[in-house]
Amino acid sequence: MSEKDVEKNKQESQQSGFTENQIYVNSSAALESKSPPIWIWVSVAGLLLAALLVIFVLPALVTEYELPLELRVDVTEFQPLPAETVPTISPFEEAQLSRQRKEAQDVLAELLTQQEVLELIDVEQWAQDEYTAALEVASIGDEYYRTQDFQLATESYTQGRDDLVEIQAMVPVVLNQNLVDAQSALDAQDSFVAQNKFLLALLLDPDSEVAQIGLERARVLDEVSGLLAEADSLLEDNELEAAQVIYRQIVSLDSYSQDAQQRISEVAGLILQREFSFIMSSGYAFLESDNPDQAIAEFERAASLGINQEQARAAIAQTENEIANVEISVIQLRITEAESQEQWHTAVAEYDNALVIDANLVFAINGRDYASKRAQLDDLLVSAIETPDRFYEQDVFQQTLDVYYTGRAIENPGARISEQLQKLQLLLETSQVPLDIQMVSDNLTDVTILRIGNLGLFEQTVVSLKPGRYVAVGKRIGYREVREEFVVGFNQTPDSVLVQCVERVVATNR
Repeated sequence: MSEKDVEKNKQESQQSGFTENQIYVNSSAALESKSPPIWIWVSVAGLLLAALLVIFVLPALVTEYELPLELRVDVTEFQPLPAETVPTISPFEEAQLSRQRKEAQDVLAELLTQQEVLELIDVEQWAQDEYTAALEVASIGDEYYRTQDFQLATESYTQGRDDLVEIQAMVPVVLNQNLVDAQSALDAQDSFVAQNKFLLALLLDPDSEVAQIGLERARVLDEVSGLLAEADSLLEDNELEAAQVIYRQIVSLDSYSQDAQQRISEVAGLILQREFSFIMSSGYAFLESDNPDQAIAEFERAASLGINQEQARAAIAQTENEIANVEISVIQLRITEAESQEQWHTAVAEYDNALVIDANLVFAINGRDYASKRAQLDDLLVSAIETPDRFYEQDVFQQTLDVYYTGRAIENPGARISEQLQKLQLLLETSQVPLDIQMVSDNLTDVTILRIGNLGLFEQTVVSLKPGRYVAVGKRIGYREVREEFVVGFNQTPDSVLVQCVERVVATNR
């Protein structure tokens, strides 16, 4: 037996669980015991069984297996793999793959998150083609991931994620377009399309006030359209109040309905216009019935409505003009009567009344100027005739003479001024013819006629004086001064004028 076989037997013995020394020890122990215990007999039986296994079973196993019980390989059938196909992954490469796998998983997580966001806003309704294309790009990354080509998987996932991000960026544009389409549908009275568009807009932007309002309007669109047609029909039949009620009902359903709001304003204007016309007609009726004051009151009420104020003001002005014309006509009659009677002050007052009504009345402006001059002339004539005793004064005489010639220059003078001029002429003529006046004194009084001169002391003297009013003053020492007024002419000439101081002045001692 070779050393190799011996070594194999030792190994087999060791595999069996016992050694030669152990056998000897057990034998010695058995001899030493006079009555061996039961466990010894059991051990002997086990040893015998093990011996049988070693003898009959172990050789067959050794021929087929190599220790330690590995399947024998047929060396003749073994062909070594090419060096480049032998999986020789180093720990560093394994770490790189692990890192790439982690990167792919991170990008995939971002992609799935973006996908979830888009699915929440029902992306397939508004970007189905773009969304499907992005997912197809991402699915290519799954194939790379299965083959552990994590770098290409990451690139595919990244492209898919970026495509989804771009779709997300389309939301404002899509939202705006949906709002435009929804409004167009709303304007076209298409309730179904409008509601769908506004619902999608709210899905894209739940806080969109425009979409919320539009959806509410779209939901009542059919009802509003029916009411609007009914109200328009009433409006055509001039049933203004009934139409107004329905238009307001429409606004209560859709407060943003511009058609209803516009109709409300139009109907309100028509109602107001109808009321204006009614009041104006009433005013003209009063005017025709010769009640201008009530007519003006109606026209002012029409103007207070706030519409067609120019028309109402024109009617008021027309009425006032008519009233003024009537009043002016009456005034003109009074002026004609006053002028015919040469009552020039009365005529001036009536001209003033006419100018109060219309300050631009030419006849009143010119007429008042002439009447005021005639009134002034009349006053001068009356004054001159009433005070002829002043004509002896040269300046007074000259002024009176001017007045006289002014009156004579008037064409077609009336009876009054003609009579005045005749009287004045006579007074002027007689005022310049001196008359002899007998002056009487006591030869002790110094007599002076004012504005004529000093006469001195005398008992009797004659003075030639023009008609007029004179004052004779007498002075004497120790006597009180005396003054005697007298009129020469005008049928008032005295027979004589006595001027003498007779009242002694008594001196008082202090």
